[in-house]
Amino acid sequence: MRCTIGAMFSHPDLLLALGAGYTALSLLTFLVYAYDKAAARAGRRRVPERQLLVLGLLGGWPGGWLAQQLLRHKSAKPTFLWRFWISVGLHLMALGLGWRWLAG
Repeated sequence: MRCTIGAMFSHPDLLLALGAGYTALSLLTFLVYAYDKAAARAGRRRVPERQLLVLGLLGGWPGGWLAQQLLRHKSAKPTFLWRFWISVGLHLMALGLGWRWLAG
């Protein structure tokens, strides 16, 4: 049976779960960026960049982007930024492929 986009929108549980997942991961990612910024200022042990990128790749990239803008953290480091945007692109591609697969 083929699932259409309209049929997917008729399943609010799926959209609610997706929205809740993005919100939770974005909040977590924002908080981890904030922790890392505070650690950097205090000279404490930092969060590895790889962990920040993985959080973004899993769906927390909106929170990571927001933290970069509001906290000015990791926003001036070109090597981190290009890896961040590649992880965003990979995440969006996977999301698009999953959406297409669900649509049939």
